[in-house]
Amino acid sequence: MLNGSRKYGPLPSSPSSRASSSSSPPAPPRRSPRALDRHGSLLSQYGALLESYTEGELRRLLGALAERRGRVAGSGGHQPPPRRRKAGSRAKRARARHKPCALRQLEVSVSELGLGYESDETVLFRYCSGTCDAAVRSYDLSLRSMRSSRRIRKEKVRARPCCRPLAYDDDVSFLDAYNRYYTVNELSAKECGCV
Repeated sequence: MLNGSRKYGPLPSSPSSRASSSSSPPAPPRRSPRALDRHGSLLSQYGALLESYTEGELRRLLGALAERRGRVAGSGGHQPPPRRRKAGSRAKRARARHKPCALRQLEVSVSELGLGYESDETVLFRYCSGTCDAAVRSYDLSLRSMRSSRRIRKEKVRARPCCRPLAYDDDVSFLDAYNRYYTVNELSAKECGCV
């Protein structure tokens, strides 16, 4: 038990503050600069450590920490596992953007072709897809320069080659939903190239 009345004296203050005003409240105690320096140096050490990692190492480290957090949360039983993005989705998109121009194919119904025919028949639709960075010619470089210097302004021009069909498959014939027979030419690509 505490007994008696304990008297608390005023906090010590600097001589200049005593001289200026005797009625002002005492200044709150300050944190020592050493403690701030120690905290700051710890943060700078961690910052320097994280900067030394490569992007792949950071991903592995964060993945391991997230997995450990999931195991710890799983032992409690009440917290949901952390949400994760699909691993490598950005890398997959980057690889897809840099695939060379090539022939691809897709099985679709005639109605899905968007030509106005109603038919459930399926056809093998071949198309050209990919980049043409390796096929940049002097024309493309000069056109890009003319556009950047605003010598060519209003026209819509492409300053790089485009992956397009160089030849087409044979004509495609099919029956529509009303038993009418149609033939469509130049529908499916046979050979692709950078044009």
